Amino acid sequence: MEGANWKVTDQEAGPSSSSSGIAPSKQQNPHRKEVEEEEETEEEEEEDVDHHKNSTFVPGPLLSLKDQIERDKEDESLRRWKEKLLGCLESDLDGQIDPEVKFHSIGIISEDFGEVITPLNVDGSPNGHILFTLREGSHYQLKLKFSVLHNIVSGLTYCNTVWKGGLQVDQSKGMMGTFAPQKEPYIHALKEDITPSGVLARGVYSAKIKFEDDDKRCHMELKYSLEIKKR
Repeated sequence: MEGANWKVTDQEAGPSSSSSGIAPSKQQNPHRKEVEEEEETEEEEEEDVDHHKNSTFVPGPLLSLKDQIERDKEDESLRRWKEKLLGCLESDLDGQIDPEVKFHSIGIISEDFGEVITPLNVDGSPNGHILFTLREGSHYQLKLKFSVLHNIVSGLTYCNTVWKGGLQVDQSKGMMGTFAPQKEPYIHALKEDITPSGVLARGVYSAKIKFEDDDKRCHMELKYSLEIKKR
């Protein structure tokens, strides 16, 4: 029976070499074909990776805003457009490349006590006293007033960590955004949070809030305290 099956297969494939005088063509192994296709795909992927490596964008050197404005100084309309976009004048720039964020005050907005603003000293320290008092289970937001100097600060973020009795009880992080130098200070409120509730939640907490940009420059690290009271 096996021989009969083989004969049927040969007949379906076409005339044999003995009848036609022509040697039969070799049939390609399907498995071999799959292997070759995989090798071709891998070669194409390697070429794409090499092309991507060669075409990777390399940013140019960081320039001060003053240098950027002076590049188009002969084009009065373009220069004015840049100054309007940046919110500053060429006379306000000193040519410094690295941006600087100067914080003027930190405040808190709550449903129980309204808005409380605390000015910051030159060194950014509130002298360790209790800045804010909140009720348990209340909604609140931290509010900041700051200026940006010298250059654009990109990707300014914050990290606020809270401890009680030496144990970390909360940490919140967020993106504030990208800010250009301007004459008027920025006022920015962080995302809303809720104080904990219960007997164990009441008391004094220590906290630290840190501000960094995309280049990991720390623009301020502020330690402060807050108190949660019974509602």
